[in-house]
Amino acid sequence: MDQADKLRKKVEELKEQVPSARVIAVTSGKGGVGKTSISVNLALQFQKQGKRVVILDADFGLANVEVMLGIRPQNNLADVVFNNCSIEDVITKGPMGIGFISGGSGVQDLVSLDKTRLQKLIAQLVKLDSLYDVVIIDTGAGISDSVIEFVLSSPEVLLVITPEPTSITDAYSLLKAVNRKKEFERNNKAIKVITNRVEGPEDGKEIYDKISIVVSKFLNIQLDYLGYIPYDKRLGNAVLEQTPVIIGCPNSEPAIRFKSICNMLLEIPEEESKKYGIARVLLDFIKNKKSKG
Repeated sequence: MDQADKLRKKVEELKEQVPSARVIAVTSGKGGVGKTSISVNLALQFQKQGKRVVILDADFGLANVEVMLGIRPQNNLADVVFNNCSIEDVITKGPMGIGFISGGSGVQDLVSLDKTRLQKLIAQLVKLDSLYDVVIIDTGAGISDSVIEFVLSSPEVLLVITPEPTSITDAYSLLKAVNRKKEFERNNKAIKVITNRVEGPEDGKEIYDKISIVVSKFLNIQLDYLGYIPYDKRLGNAVLEQTPVIIGCPNSEPAIRFKSICNMLLEIPEEESKKYGIARVLLDFIKNKKSKG
């Protein structure tokens, strides 16, 4: 049993004492499809519905979440490991009370941590599980190793797709890359599709149907459909104004769709949605990284 396995066993034991947060990774096959906008607006909608939410920005080097929120964190995840910060020290408060943690380069550095530092990090992440109901991981764009490993490690994945042919083909390529990994547990993985920047409900469902049929036939992966976000200039304006549409235009069609998607996610029974928390996800991420290296 290696170090990560021992720590994972410890996390499982702690789970009996500390409630696990629901962990949702938001990803895509390519950049520029609105993944971060969806992460932020869903976080805000969960918060509006009474959930305590924190976003982990795992898009290394591209501070998309902080740009969208108009805030600059003083610390990132690496400071927990290397600068004796607590997990509370690296949580930046965002609008409506949501939390935000900048991954910075810290998540990439996790693989090289010694036993003492890794144990310290996991203890802080277990604390994070108790502080929040929902942890949303905004993964990087594209099909990098880190994106694949977050998809493998997270119990619940939201796959964002737009009508662009490259978005659809790259989303398929991401799932194909995940499917090749021996760590992929298809029966314990919920992958849900959100179609973004579509003309309407029929357009969004048609895009989902296309990829779902191909993925089911060639990869034997079952996708679920959460819904669509319409193309709307207010979403672009929200980015420029650093005011998410949930806040700036709460009665707009995009805001209504975010509420609908959030409601669908909240309808999932807790025993299915809270399989394990962020401490376990990061441990599995580290283990997958190490096995690759």
